[in-house]
Amino acid sequence: MNAIVSEKGQVTIPKKLRDKLGLRTGSVLQFSDENGILLARKFQQEDPIRKWRGRGIIPGGLSVDDYLKQTRDAHVR
Repeated sequence: MNAIVSEKGQVTIPKKLRDKLGLRTGSVLQFSDENGILLARKFQQEDPIRKWRGRGIIPGGLSVDDYLKQTRDAHVR
């Protein structure tokens, strides 16, 4: 696959590659030069799961099933 560098130095990454690599709007790429070859690597600043750890604590020490039953019953009333 080829891409053309614009006057501003911008390149459009082909959709097939964006989809395959999971590149979305706002994705950060790290560029490097290795022996004259331009490399771009997808950069993840932190563990994507880390920000969600500990947020799934169910109030009152209920089991998941009991909590779901309780919340569903509340919506039916």
